[in-house]
Amino acid sequence: MKIISPCISICKNDPRSGFCYGCARTLSEKKIWKDPNTPNDWKNSNLNELIKRMSGWQLETFTASYKNKKIEGVSLYKKTLNKKES
Repeated sequence: MKIISPCISICKNDPRSGFCYGCARTLSEKKIWKDPNTPNDWKNSNLNELIKRMSGWQLETFTASYKNKKIEGVSLYKKTLNKKES
């Protein structure tokens, strides 16, 4: 079963922590996710780690947007952008 990338299309990394404001991944973690040979066990473990890094509005936003991405195939941010472009 394919595990969907945690990217929610808010791709800016914090200059101090190095974590993405959207998904809390580091640049090296993003590269590992893109590698087609990355095992699902690693991805599941990383998803759990990402969630532990988040709190407050970031966690709420990620949770809602990632859920939407898993159901509809697009993050809430991209869904909103697509509506504006229509």
